[in-house]
Amino acid sequence: MKRIGEHRKLLGVDKTATLKDLKTIYRNTMKDSHPDKFVNDEAGKLEAEEKSKSIIEAYHFLVSINPETQEKYKEEYTETISKSNIQDFYLEKSILKVQHLNGKMFEYIGVPRNTYIKMVNSDSPSRFARRHIYGNFIYRKDGEVMVE
Repeated sequence: MKRIGEHRKLLGVDKTATLKDLKTIYRNTMKDSHPDKFVNDEAGKLEAEEKSKSIIEAYHFLVSINPETQEKYKEEYTETISKSNIQDFYLEKSILKVQHLNGKMFEYIGVPRNTYIKMVNSDSPSRFARRHIYGNFIYRKDGEVMVE
């Protein structure tokens, strides 16, 4: 959750920002801190490159958890969590990454370590996730893994 706040602060948006708002703010912010603006200032250019990377990361992250994006993938997400069991999962910096047997992968943000431990120790991680993860944490699609 801290990560979300940091990204919103960097772009100067709140949780009600639409995808259109995010895109406009992202473009304007990138114009102001683009490395190409610093032609004869190597230190400024390096600083601008780092800031640009942070802005790009923040933009992509906020787009991925935006309600409009979530709505776009809702049918796919609902089908995955209801019909496909969990193949693998792990926790990294309060982000639970869950890979399903159908190849879809989702991240759940702000999952406490004790919840993860309970999931590890449960008889059925899929059933545990349905009861305690899905619907309780902000999620985002994290790509797809090739299924053999």
